[in-house]
Amino acid sequence: MPIYGTQAGPGCKGKWLNVGPLAWICQNAVELSELEPVAPNDRTHVVAAHGLPYRYFFVRKDGSWAYGSLRDADEAVPERQLEPGFAIAGVDLKTKGVERYVLTSHDLWVPLRDLSDPVQPFLFQGRSVENGKLDFAWVVVDKAKVYAQPNLDSATRDVRSRFELVEVLEKRETRREHFVRIGEQGWLRARDVRQPTIATPPEEVRPGERWIDIELATQTLVVYEGATPTFATLVSTGRGAQGTEQATPIGVHRIWVKLRTTNMSNLSDDEAQHYYAIEDVPYVQFFSKGVGLHAAFWHRAFGYERSQGCVNLAPLDAQRLFELTNPRLPAGWHAALPTTVDEGTVIRVR
Repeated sequence: MPIYGTQAGPGCKGKWLNVGPLAWICQNAVELSELEPVAPNDRTHVVAAHGLPYRYFFVRKDGSWAYGSLRDADEAVPERQLEPGFAIAGVDLKTKGVERYVLTSHDLWVPLRDLSDPVQPFLFQGRSVENGKLDFAWVVVDKAKVYAQPNLDSATRDVRSRFELVEVLEKRETRREHFVRIGEQGWLRARDVRQPTIATPPEEVRPGERWIDIELATQTLVVYEGATPTFATLVSTGRGAQGTEQATPIGVHRIWVKLRTTNMSNLSDDEAQHYYAIEDVPYVQFFSKGVGLHAAFWHRAFGYERSQGCVNLAPLDAQRLFELTNPRLPAGWHAALPTTVDEGTVIRVR
């Protein structure tokens, strides 16, 4: 980390080192380096082409064990038991005898035989908005029929695929169905697409300030600069009714902490019908207690309610938003809290 200044003070035998906005660390807790410091504007993480900082694996149906060292693997008492469906973040892969083992981000070794194939990258990502208009939508069904006219009796052989981006030229409502026109002679059912809608900034947003609007009805997220939309994408929000633990709470919030990764589980919930544990969920931005934005690599149901309350994003979108929002994660840091000079970005859920 770069050092911006030093100061003597109580609680530290050496000097306090200023390592960020309103952030100090005792000199006795660090080792000074002769290398060039990390540049203040450097990213705190490597931007991945697929949006995932690790290779993720799921534990197979018979479960597995995690060991403290490769030497102990399958020979000594394990450090931890892994239940079926748990996800680990892999950082290395080595062979011992005839078996291969994955080293997790928590310095544990897990037999590869007990794990699924690595999670395949999902390259969906949202769209930059250049004209200030949200005149587009994404298909959210596997095969969306294209109609020649805005009625169900005019189906053509043409279809649109899931996550395909379409321009919306017109909307038409009939007694039987709502339609959107996507071409001179092409219509889709409105239920087969998700189109974000323009929103006005809440009172908490200063003129020109960047903020995020999440629309539950369309399962979309839009980034604004003041009143101008600049980016839009699909999300998956909580599937519970408002007031329940599984709901994404409506209202105006600010990001209160950002973490490059964090573990997520419901293992402490004695009443859970299904338990899960996922290591190092990427690009987490909490805005309402334990509810936040983060990448989801375990499903591709974007455009539909799916989560336990958080706002799930495709990995590339989560990575992009993590760099757009405040507080900024200083170079070399894993987590950051807002300060008086770097407030958390406004998140409005409606």
